[in-house]
Amino acid sequence: MIGGGLTGCAAAYAFASAGVNVTLLEAARVGQGRTADGPGWMSAEPDVDFVILEKTIGLRHARHAFQAWRRAALEGAALLRRLDVKCALEPRDTLAIARDGEQAARLTREHKARRAAGLEAALLNARAASAAAAPGAAAALRVRDGATLDPYRACLGLAAAAAARGVRVFEQSGVRRITFTRKHVDVFTAAGAIRTRAVVVATGIPTPLFRALIRHFWFRTAWLALTGPMPARVRRAIGARAAVVRDGASPPHLVRWVGDQRLLVSGAETQSGPPRLRSRAIVQQSMELMYELSTIYPEISGIQPTHGWDTEFAKTDDGLPYFGRHRNFPMHLFAFGGDSRSVTGSFLASRMLLREFLGAPEPADAPFEFARHGR
Repeated sequence: MIGGGLTGCAAAYAFASAGVNVTLLEAARVGQGRTADGPGWMSAEPDVDFVILEKTIGLRHARHAFQAWRRAALEGAALLRRLDVKCALEPRDTLAIARDGEQAARLTREHKARRAAGLEAALLNARAASAAAAPGAAAALRVRDGATLDPYRACLGLAAAAAARGVRVFEQSGVRRITFTRKHVDVFTAAGAIRTRAVVVATGIPTPLFRALIRHFWFRTAWLALTGPMPARVRRAIGARAAVVRDGASPPHLVRWVGDQRLLVSGAETQSGPPRLRSRAIVQQSMELMYELSTIYPEISGIQPTHGWDTEFAKTDDGLPYFGRHRNFPMHLFAFGGDSRSVTGSFLASRMLLREFLGAPEPADAPFEFARHGR
């Protein structure tokens, strides 16, 4: 297992629970990469409109993708509760809000397409949307079965549970080279080599070891900002805290409460730039995010962010991650790409990769395979 983020730790636990002998290699520290940088949202749906996905991969695959994603959200939350992982896990609906008539019409089309496909979603009018958590919204699509959490603590909890199942975890153990034959794979680190019959690569973004796969992705940066504690009058004006709000911008903003007094906003997706410009970009993007947040909640105008940061991710052309095998890499299982905001893909990948390893894939896995576009 290569990669000690949430996906790698969830997969390590799943494989070990199935009786597989697992070694996990992490180049830095477990959970301290892109996992810790995320906003801590467990979404119940992929980060793409159903209408768009249906046109891209067809009705059957789109339905399977949405059903599998929701199931992964429920199973992931259930796993964290069963393991008693202390990660501030809280059930949260998601409100996809429309702020004008054009966005409301798009939500109506999305709701109609989902209902026709047998997918659950509730369309709220302006009054209901405002009462739910989005004052001033023209309409909203409510999706249940989501949650918020601390992704870093969730990762550490899964790593500990995996270790208790016998997984050997090695931090500061970057992989330098991988070779393979028809019978085995050799994974080389600075300390030596491991021979295995399969290797799971759960790094989220293809590393230089897999340059041939880079063509499937666009490398993007998402930006996040956290407010300081807000006055009681502002909190009252914003309203309910029981939902994660996602607007209709392109890319969308995601807004959620952290505790009872702070708001976390993510968005402003850009092409990944050179590291030397990162610090300046974080300051600029954090202020821009706060301005954009004030257009959703005018009451927070003037409140400054206390923290701002970025997170890199690999984006695919259809919005779905790639989980599973690639024809050019025998005995490799990959978990690449996906949403910069949600952790649900980590739990979905852990189950999909295990089924693939055991030779028992399900039809619902097909929308996430490399072969879905003949690749």
